[in-house]
Amino acid sequence: MKRLLFIADLHLDAAVPATLARFRHFCDRHGGSADALYILGDLFEAWAGDDSDDEAARSARQALAELSATGTEVLLLHGNRDFLIGQDFMDGCGSQLLDDPCVIEWDGRRIALCHGDSLCTADEAYQALRRQLRSPETRSALLARPRAERETLARQAREASRRAGANKPDAITDVTQTAVDALLDELDADVLIHGHTHRPGDHRWQHHGRMRRRLVVGAWSDHADFVEAASGQLGVRRFSAAGHCESGTADPAS
Repeated sequence: MKRLLFIADLHLDAAVPATLARFRHFCDRHGGSADALYILGDLFEAWAGDDSDDEAARSARQALAELSATGTEVLLLHGNRDFLIGQDFMDGCGSQLLDDPCVIEWDGRRIALCHGDSLCTADEAYQALRRQLRSPETRSALLARPRAERETLARQAREASRRAGANKPDAITDVTQTAVDALLDELDADVLIHGHTHRPGDHRWQHHGRMRRRLVVGAWSDHADFVEAASGQLGVRRFSAAGHCESGTADPAS
């Protein structure tokens, strides 16, 4: 049975070298023994384009290229901070870009994957902005600007996002149950793994007589939260700053 790892919301930033080091340590310690590593968005704090060349970009490219070279498949979804990642970056680190949402099969189960921001449907202002930014026209217009200008816009967007988020109630910035169930219905899946909300957890409920499960990958800070699927077990794990893997919730996939 394949061993799969899922991470999200690393927010790699050249200004935070500790997280860069933790990511490399995680790839060295766990990545090489996995069949696949899924990055569910926001690998970077911001991404101004594939011509980005700061320490975060260089470190991530090298870590993922080395991991891919060991035989671990590396797959990535866009997040709200790094939706400008393109094919040049993916080719440079031997990775594959996935659609958001998508479905994978593991241990006879269909597992839905997404970044998670599309499920925060109570935040109507954010959803409108998301639709605008993700349009091919907006992406093309942004990437046509000089890199320095794009980097300035990315910094301004981060600050605006922080200010806006600080004034929103928790219920607005979390996923809505109706959106989760609608997505799982659409994809004919009973398990969802996502990030974005920075609220790691393992949620279970019944929907029309079927058991469902939603695993949320936490953001990286002084530790690294990830989801592991291995040996028939699916659960949330924590990789500490010291490099130890600490068990979180782990239960049979069924």
